[in-house]
Amino acid sequence: MEKKSRREFVKESVMLAAGAVLAQGIGSAQEAPSKQVRVGLAGMAHVHAGGYADHVARAKDRARITCVWDDDPQRGRPVADAFKVPYVSKLEELLKRDDVDGIVCSAETSKHHDVFMAATARKKHIFTEKALTITTKDADEVVRAVKQSGIKFMISLPQRSSRETLFCKQMIDGGYLGQVTLMRARVAHSAALDGWFSGGSAWFGDPKLAGGGALFDLGCHVVDVMRWYLGQPSRVMAMVNNVTGKYPIDDNSAAICEFKNKALGMLDVSWVHRDGPNMWEIYGTEGYVLRGAPGKGLDFSSNRFKKDATDPDPAKVQAPPAAMDQWLNAILTDSPMTITVDDGRNLTQMLEAIYTSSKQNKAVTFS
Repeated sequence: MEKKSRREFVKESVMLAAGAVLAQGIGSAQEAPSKQVRVGLAGMAHVHAGGYADHVARAKDRARITCVWDDDPQRGRPVADAFKVPYVSKLEELLKRDDVDGIVCSAETSKHHDVFMAATARKKHIFTEKALTITTKDADEVVRAVKQSGIKFMISLPQRSSRETLFCKQMIDGGYLGQVTLMRARVAHSAALDGWFSGGSAWFGDPKLAGGGALFDLGCHVVDVMRWYLGQPSRVMAMVNNVTGKYPIDDNSAAICEFKNKALGMLDVSWVHRDGPNMWEIYGTEGYVLRGAPGKGLDFSSNRFKKDATDPDPAKVQAPPAAMDQWLNAILTDSPMTITVDDGRNLTQMLEAIYTSSKQNKAVTFS
């Protein structure tokens, strides 16, 4: 991704958000069918905000955008104009509208807690970009509010809908690896090396707004999956640092986590990665599975394969719908979702513990 000015960032977000409108000729909100989820866009700060808006617009049989809020009018107003819906400068104006059933939150991570608490008070359904919140304390408050309100809540963790991710989960849960002893996972790109964040995306490098850098934003994907695969953590030791000085936030990190089942997890997250694989390795007493192995893609072996149709097969994995589609379907038909607000809370807990360990230069234990 090339370095972008603020104007270029806003323009790109608007083009992404309005893509379905321009390409398919979707009209104003009033022209849509009656049985739809009426969605308010709550913040356009995140780089994926335009993609989420586009997804809602393309699901025109189930959803429509009815209003846009952003406390920065340069981000919010162009998107509202593109969708021919009102722009509001205050969150409460969005939440009190009768034509908003739920919100898609792409605000800065530091604002998530307040947005969610206000939305649950109004009983508005919530779809959000990760991470859930910056602190576990805030996450626990959100979990309570979501469950008490009865709304449909979804956090975007796209790896949960990946066939390869689900195949690895089957290998673990089915006992094909025996007792899992170690998982090593890397996710990295060149954001700090190439100065990706500027203008409208500059907040990614601000610790107060983003909560953290490479680990917090990019690392969410592997931290969530490791927690999902290996269960309850018991302690973590980490080193989080800054290599480039490009942003006043972490761009390189490594952590070792011990889980209550005695498995060890090794996490490697970076914005200073020029080239090389982003690989997962999972080892157990009876086999292994590698994801993203150079030249192999998905590689696995187990002493417990019976060589019959009951064994896990990557080609036969049935992946669930994308998180956004699960959320819309749950609102309309009360269908189940595969990602919960508790998953978001557990992710925040892991992230916070890793940063705390590095800051205090000691192991952090989980209660």
